Amino acid sequence: MALIPSFFRRRSNDAFDPFSLDVWDPFEGFPSSSHFRQLSDNIRSSLPSEMASFSSAMIDWKETPTAHVFKADVPGLRKEEVKVELEDDRVLHIRGERKREMEEKGDTWHRVERSSGTFVRRFRLPENAKVDEVKASMEDGVLTVTIPKVDAKKGDVKSVEISG
Repeated sequence: MALIPSFFRRRSNDAFDPFSLDVWDPFEGFPSSSHFRQLSDNIRSSLPSEMASFSSAMIDWKETPTAHVFKADVPGLRKEEVKVELEDDRVLHIRGERKREMEEKGDTWHRVERSSGTFVRRFRLPENAKVDEVKASMEDGVLTVTIPKVDAKKGDVKSVEISG
């Protein structure tokens, strides 16, 4: 073991931790390992507060021949914890909040990996969106927002006389 640098050796107190590989720090033992942690903390703290704690709402936007469809992954949220709003008739807001579980006396937390906090996502809608007919539904942790499209107006053909 003496030939293996200290940052590759497993810590003996992790012997019974089934998740010990998750938390292995490859920079442990380097003099500047705290620098990397500090850098990570600085990046996290530079995010807007609403994004720093819960930014995992991944959203797909597809356009079909008849509608714009947004699908957002919001696992663990109830429909009461999610809001869908239109601002200035053209900006779709999808926001939600997941509250942190309260610590109770006698509880011992071993890990806290589930994110909590708020998220806000905004999308500028195109001119062909019928913003007065927006529908939203939620099933199995997926929010679906459907915005019908304005029927494409087929132009009238008008003959123009050519002079000269």
